[in-house]
Order: sequence, then structure tokens, then C-alpha cells
Amino acid sequence: MNGPGIHVEFAPELRIFLPNGRREGGAAQVTTDGVSTLGHVVESLGVPLTEVGAVVVDGREVPVSHIPAAGESVSVRPVARPQRVPGAPLRFLLDVHLGTLARRMRLLGVDTAYESTDIGDPALAARSAAEQRVMLSRDRGLLRRRELWAGAFVYSTRPDDQLRDILERFRPELRPWTRCTACNGLLKEATKDEVADQLEGGTQRSYDVFAQCTRCKRAYWKGAHHEQLVAIVERALADYGS
Repeated sequence: MNGPGIHVEFAPELRIFLPNGRREGGAAQVTTDGVSTLGHVVESLGVPLTEVGAVVVDGREVPVSHIPAAGESVSVRPVARPQRVPGAPLRFLLDVHLGTLARRMRLLGVDTAYESTDIGDPALAARSAAEQRVMLSRDRGLLRRRELWAGAFVYSTRPDDQLRDILERFRPELRPWTRCTACNGLLKEATKDEVADQLEGGTQRSYDVFAQCTRCKRAYWKGAHHEQLVAIVERALADYGS
């Protein structure tokens, strides 16, 4: 690039994406090519546009399609929270690395598709667009794909923190115990006879209340791990329930 020089400063929340040498100050002097958009400049510095909210140039907000001029001072701010996603009912698509997060979101009744195998970035982006799902990933390259319907970076590697971050950012409607954690299908009440072929002898004798997935037919009951699941649900409802 050998065009206009500009000053770009990133909010603290976005500095995680910058190269190590720029993270502390969060600022960069950039020489542009005179034709690239401000969005292109921001992404070239490592920040996915899915994480960018307002972009302010010399005190006025501009779109990411703005072509920067020499000497401009740019302030890049994070997405406002809660983030509003226009269009279809709020639903999500998670990549292969976010299986635990997917199961916890389904536990809370959030419509969450999940790819358990690596189908590749083009296929994931295409599914996000076709089904109008918010793509959640830690892969910045995937989040830069233009065909995505919407996307968000998952900042933590810890499932507890991941869940809090997504619930705080998007505030989806929570309807616990209504979705299958295995396939995302809706659950219905079931009798013991309806799920008998999935029950071992001890379960047959100890439990009388069951649910079953309307899609994959998996049976659910209040088993050994139920208290752990209840704790996840209660924390989420306390902090993010409507």
C-alpha cells in the first residue's frame, strides 16, 4: 500500500485480534492504497468485521465501505451489546470445535445447529446464509467470509465463559428443557413404554418421568448428571432470563 496515511485506534475489547506489537496501545499508522474500504483496512489488521460496531472518522460515524482519505483519524469500536440481529428468528450455527457450547445452548432451548465434523469454511458459510443462522466460531478466517449471514467470534476457550459471553451478547430467548442436546430437535413428554427400548433395568425401576426427541427419538430422564444441568440452567435464567 502506498496511498493515504491514516491513524487507526481500536477499542480495548478488539485489541486481542491485533498483532502482539500493537495490542498494548491498540493503535496503528496505516498507509492505504487509496481505493480499499475502511472495512478492508480493519480486517487487514486482524479484526473480523463481525466484532466491529461503530467506526468513527474524525468525530463522525461512517460505514465500513468508507474510503479513507489522507490524515484521517479512525476509531474502531466493538459491537454494541445486546446485539440485535435483523431478519429471521435468532438461531445459531457452531463449528466443529464448539460441541460443549452447542449442547449447553440446546439445554437452554436455544436453536443451535452444530457440525460435529469439519465440513470446511465454504460449507459452513453457505449453511449460515441458507438457514439465516449466526455463525459462532474462533476461526477468524471463517468469520471473514462474505457469504455468512451473520457471525460472532467466541472469545474464550472455556465453555462456562463461552456460554456467558454468547448469552450476554445476543440475549436469546431461553426455554430450558425443550430441545434435544444431541440433535437440536424439540422434546415432547413420553411414557415409559414409549422409550422402554432405551432403558436399562435400573432406569426402568427408578424413573417414571421421561421426554423424547421428536427428531432422533432419544429419551431423556433426570439421571445422574441432572443436578449439574440444573445448575447451568438456573445460572443462565438468573442472569439472562427475561
